[in-house]
Amino acid sequence: MLIEVKVPVLAESVPDATLLAWRKHTGQRVERGENLIDLETDKVTLEITAPESGVLVEIKMQTGETALSENVLAIIDTTATLSDAVVEPTVTETSIKLGPAVRKLVDEHALDTSKIPASGKDGRVTKGDVLAYLDKTPALAVAAPAPAAITPKTAPAAAGARAAERVPMTRVRKRTAERLLQAQQQAALLTTFNEVNMQALIDLRSRHKDDFEKRHGVKLGFMSFFVKAAVEALRKFPVVNAAVDGDDIIYHPFFDIGVAVGSERGLVVPILRNAEELSFAAIEFQIRDFGERARSSKLTIEELTGGTFTISNGGIFGSLVSTPIINPPQSAILGMHKIQDRPIAERGQVVIRPMMYLALSYDHRIIDGREAVQCLDSMRQSLEDPSRMLLQV
Repeated sequence: MLIEVKVPVLAESVPDATLLAWRKHTGQRVERGENLIDLETDKVTLEITAPESGVLVEIKMQTGETALSENVLAIIDTTATLSDAVVEPTVTETSIKLGPAVRKLVDEHALDTSKIPASGKDGRVTKGDVLAYLDKTPALAVAAPAPAAITPKTAPAAAGARAAERVPMTRVRKRTAERLLQAQQQAALLTTFNEVNMQALIDLRSRHKDDFEKRHGVKLGFMSFFVKAAVEALRKFPVVNAAVDGDDIIYHPFFDIGVAVGSERGLVVPILRNAEELSFAAIEFQIRDFGERARSSKLTIEELTGGTFTISNGGIFGSLVSTPIINPPQSAILGMHKIQDRPIAERGQVVIRPMMYLALSYDHRIIDGREAVQCLDSMRQSLEDPSRMLLQV
């Protein structure tokens, strides 16, 4: 029986996808649920798996092509055997499991991937595996030939000349660039700043983190407090949770909070749906899950679509202060930053406290400065006195 392997129905906001790399080749045996090819969209990388076991008898679309929803990618014959199929030359199993960045390193250093311990999913060799292998075998790291220098034809190549490398943007990077540019061109962006004394929050977390982890099976971080503080502030200032649609303002009765997560493919923003209904533990569970699946490209399109407000934590990378850019059609974004011990005045005395700068970027077309400043100050108050979040004051 011939089975078609199709592109899944993509979300309305994702019109097409690019074929990244086939994991199997014509004539190979495939098992149900086995990954056949990766598709890259503007938001996520999708793994297209075999719907049934059999032999891959035909590949309809090639790497680099653009596919639409329900396009046929390949044909599987569930009744065929390997002897029935015309087996084409294929690359080795280890090379099939190499991503573009890993393959580049392997080619540069002429490595035998069978000798590299693999730590990735399904036995894939990761970039970290290759770098670790090179660290243990320094001779290989220096054995790679230097790239050829690019010099004008009218002049002889100079000793030590350097070559630039041209690498195409990924779809995620291009889409991110488009959206950020769109935000700056179409919104009246303004940023207001404040700082929060993290001492009370740090003390509270220190007192309860062990019991919290024992009871809920997840670590108590700071992000859940910031999500809760944001929800309470957005309740008081609903326009900060709203969106512009033409000449209308769309007020949302729910709080879908986007949490920016870094991955090898760039920044992605999965959504905590109905964050106002989530407990601290539920928020921490989802954030941990988002982080793990972002690193393995397992987030779904639905999890990255929508959102009414975003929180971005540049502090984990060492940022002391920044001006985040809103994620259209949202109208505001909160920027967290590095916690730093600084001298402050407290009850007439200069004391050292763990301080964090907060930044709220907003669309001045619908959010007045007064509302933005008060909204950010409401978040500060909740964070400096966490009991306010329990009492919703």
